[in-house]
Amino acid sequence: MNYAKAYKLLLRGHWTLLGMSGVGKTHLAKLLGTQGKCYHYSGDYRIGTKYLNDAIVDNIKQKISQNDDLAKLLDNNAFSIKNHVTLDNLSSASDFLGKVGNPEQGGLPIDEFCRRQLLHREAEIKAMQDVPKFIEKSQAQGYSHFINDAGGSLCELDDEVHKTLFKHTLIIYIKANEANESTLIERAQTHPKPLYYQADFLKQQLDIYLQENHLIYIAQIDPNAFVRWIFPRLLKHRKPKYAAIANQYGCTIDSQDLYQCQNADDIIKFISEALH
Repeated sequence: MNYAKAYKLLLRGHWTLLGMSGVGKTHLAKLLGTQGKCYHYSGDYRIGTKYLNDAIVDNIKQKISQNDDLAKLLDNNAFSIKNHVTLDNLSSASDFLGKVGNPEQGGLPIDEFCRRQLLHREAEIKAMQDVPKFIEKSQAQGYSHFINDAGGSLCELDDEVHKTLFKHTLIIYIKANEANESTLIERAQTHPKPLYYQADFLKQQLDIYLQENHLIYIAQIDPNAFVRWIFPRLLKHRKPKYAAIANQYGCTIDSQDLYQCQNADDIIKFISEALH
């Protein structure tokens, strides 16, 4: 890694935050933002409002069409549908991504599920390619820090995306410690939510799940049960990928230590020591 460049990006305040959902990326961005210095760019927000907006609205319309009365009202333009995504509410985008499995239990057929996964991948690449443009925008508006709050699936994208980000930002991997990992896994058990999976990883895990549960078809899978089962494996799959990206393009910090930081100065000192 080019350490001189990394320090320059650190001091300039242009950072990409990497890690699983729930490890503290948004917390870090908000701490910096309390002093009015931080432009918070959310990759997931950009995906939901820009690159998947039409697909999300179509998904909502498709669900409404299953109710005859609502479908008639929609056809008569009695009401309109708008995708309302915020930094704290990405539920419509998550619902579009969906879960694979039995349609009678809310699952998607495998072909449709994979189609949506691919759309998400393409949207995430575009959202990350937008980062340089939004850095310029933030500077024009007088912000001293730019935080790219990237999705947990950034590690699944091609290295060209990571190289592009490192041209403009220091990549900081927020590593989940054992306690934090347990919390993430527990949350996935109690509130299984749609996730993005790299295609080969998904195929491999589906084959294992079918075999372990003596199932023949993917359409027999309980969607929520599969998410609960696969999440710890997804976490294990991504951890070395996160570490490799951080080693090449930035640094690694511990999620528990991050939550000890009280303000922006604490964070900058903490990351500087981690990079050193």
